Amino acid sequence: MRQCPALLIAAPASGQGKTTVTAAIAHFHRNHGREVRVFKTGPDFLDPMILELASGHPVYQLDLWMCGQAHCQEILFQAATTADLILIEGVMGLFDGNPSSADLSAVFGIPVLAVIDATAMAQTFGAIAHGLATYQRTCKIAGVLANRIASPVHEAMLKESLSDRLTWYGALPRHEMGQLPSRHLGLEQAEHINDLSHYLDLLAETLTNTELDKLPPPVMFRPPDTNQSPDLPLKLRGIRIAVATDAAFRFIYQANLDLLQVMGAELVFFSPLKDTVLPETDSLYLPGGYPELHLEELSANHSIHNAIRKHHAAGKPVVAECGGMLYLLTMLTNHDGQSAKLLDLFPGTATLQPRLVNLGLHSAIFSDGELRGHTFHHSQLDTEVQPSTYTQPTQTGLRPEALFHFGRLTASYIHWYMPSNPTVTAALFSP
Repeated sequence: MRQCPALLIAAPASGQGKTTVTAAIAHFHRNHGREVRVFKTGPDFLDPMILELASGHPVYQLDLWMCGQAHCQEILFQAATTADLILIEGVMGLFDGNPSSADLSAVFGIPVLAVIDATAMAQTFGAIAHGLATYQRTCKIAGVLANRIASPVHEAMLKESLSDRLTWYGALPRHEMGQLPSRHLGLEQAEHINDLSHYLDLLAETLTNTELDKLPPPVMFRPPDTNQSPDLPLKLRGIRIAVATDAAFRFIYQANLDLLQVMGAELVFFSPLKDTVLPETDSLYLPGGYPELHLEELSANHSIHNAIRKHHAAGKPVVAECGGMLYLLTMLTNHDGQSAKLLDLFPGTATLQPRLVNLGLHSAIFSDGELRGHTFHHSQLDTEVQPSTYTQPTQTGLRPEALFHFGRLTASYIHWYMPSNPTVTAALFSP
């Protein structure tokens, strides 16, 4: 058993400021010499980039379905062995999704800090806070933070609206630098936000007027059951995997990279934007990202196109997720109507749409079992290549995603969470 102060930062809905508040808390305590580990509830790549900069450590996902309860328990326990503070940013609204942030809070006994955007609100603030605190009894609300207040008078009205059973953690003003910028898949990538480090410093300073400048009470974290998390065999020992990593391909779970290395793989990283040759490699991993924002550079790098096509023609494994799959297509058209020819390894085209095309948690059945992940994309694929199978979404009403296999290429819109099935993952990358 390990004790560590911990909070889950949640809200009534998206856009209330969860990422900003989580980053501010992490940065404040890091600036005061504390080791802070931050997690993100559910599938997400953009928020963790900002939270990693704020905390100084990689950010991992926690999702009771995609990751599994045993895996979540394992990585939380590992964090508790070295951290002075554990923070978990929730997803959407506190009770949204199945499982929800509230479910995660209840399973691991982690109290919730409710962040409520108080813009254009007075006493109704108290009603919303009361609803969050009483809707699900197994979810414990540690306290409430008012975000984006207009004035001290506004703050006083909000505080007075709370019931005696709720703890007031304080209020944060509307920041003069505004909110964190976003684009169609969520927040901007951290490296594209001007003066982000300075912004985080300013945010951290605002916590000195709240209760968040103190560590929350400790939470007891249990070690994983060794029967549920046995040692992984070195199924990828001696395998070299080249991972695409640059501004166009950045959406990758840190847990995926960790798993590949734990199973014995050697990871080497390359840039489809800048590099003209592939590293010497046995397998290729093309994660998602924003290829549509870098069409000209990606299209012009014919040398790396030839190298990837040669790799595939040699019968070597390629795993392509979402943006990585789009990169392999014949043509990609962005939101502005600009088109570019890409690798033409996967015959087909894709066009960015004005609205979200598909999203949600999905799984697929492989010969070695089920692999889980998620999809979230704005592009529409057009190909005559027949899918080998389709994924199964967890939510009724969402459409399955096509899964393509030809040669040793495995491609789909799914961002795989590879620790959900290490055996399937090893088979995907094994020559």
